[in-house]
Amino acid sequence: MMRALGYPRLISMENFHTPNFRLVSEVLLWLVKRYEPQTDIPPDVDTEQDRVFFIKAVAQFMATKAHIKLNTKRLYQADGYAVKELLKVTSVLYGAMNTKGVERADVNEEDSSKFKFDLGSKISDLKAARQLASEITSKGASLYDLLGKEVELREARTESIARPLEINEAEKMMKIAIDCVLEEVQKTKDMLNNVALDEASLEVKIEKRKLELERSQKRLQTLQSVRPAFMDEYEKIEEQLQKQYSSYLEKFRNLTYMEQLLDDHRRTEQEMFEEAANMLRLTQNRLKEEEQLLLKSGNNDDSDVDIQEDEGSDSEVEDRQIMKQHAAMGTLLPGRAGTRVVGTMQGGDTEEDEESGDSEIDLDEDEEEDDMEDDSMEISPSKSSHRARKPEPLEESDNDF
Repeated sequence: MMRALGYPRLISMENFHTPNFRLVSEVLLWLVKRYEPQTDIPPDVDTEQDRVFFIKAVAQFMATKAHIKLNTKRLYQADGYAVKELLKVTSVLYGAMNTKGVERADVNEEDSSKFKFDLGSKISDLKAARQLASEITSKGASLYDLLGKEVELREARTESIARPLEINEAEKMMKIAIDCVLEEVQKTKDMLNNVALDEASLEVKIEKRKLELERSQKRLQTLQSVRPAFMDEYEKIEEQLQKQYSSYLEKFRNLTYMEQLLDDHRRTEQEMFEEAANMLRLTQNRLKEEEQLLLKSGNNDDSDVDIQEDEGSDSEVEDRQIMKQHAAMGTLLPGRAGTRVVGTMQGGDTEEDEESGDSEIDLDEDEEEDDMEDDSMEISPSKSSHRARKPEPLEESDNDF
């Protein structure tokens, strides 16, 4: 029976000697789809819960749609007892196929889709049926009214039939009818004449349009054959325009390339400028650190060594005086040791500046030697170092740095 119904594979009773739930579920799902293709039953039978849900869904569907009661326990056993339950559904489908006379070899799953009821194609028939039903009701109502008047109409009909026929009235009515028919014939002839006149006028218009079309075509041919006078100049200008366009493209390409080079050059200059600024900042910081170290080293030397007057060369006296000036500045301005030094970045001083600086240093040396000699007469040696730390403020010069 399954082969007659179009099942795609062969089934034998040997498949059910041992429980084969996979085959039973496949057959049940195929039978349900064969009975109603639009059903939605989940085919998952991997877990126990899925199998129970599948058997319940199939049994409920068969009970509600096909009125077939299935034993769920036997179906769940998936052995020879399940075959008896499957035969209940299979026999119903097999009997239906035999009663309808469908050929056994041509019945399969694809053919079942052909027997679907398509409601969309029947909408027009449904509208026509509704219209006919309304017309039938209206005609029935009018027929009922006429049948109700049949008693009165029967009497009038019998009276008219029993009344003798008068020839004069009949002739008069016939003449009236003939006149009406003649009037209608005359109107029809007039309409035909008007149609002939309209046809003649339309033919005249069509001839005129044809002549105009022929003239226009001839004029078009002459215009196409004749070369305009400005075509030579137009072609020359077009060639010049092509050359200008090619030169424009070349210049535009060169311009964009030069702009790119200019941008690259500006970028490199900006980077060089930033590097120079960074180097200048680093040199300034290094000079500040060196100045601070010099000031600290000058303070330490003055605190540890006592001041002595030695007779030496002019260069030694000058160096000693510079160190004293730095030490004095450090002691007078202890809070401003880290101040910023502002000066020029020039290489050196002129000879006049050196001479003026030397003269100022010599004058300062003489004044300080005189002061020290006067103080040595009055102040003890223990206080001489403290006296040397507080010299008079020096005049600013280019050699202070």
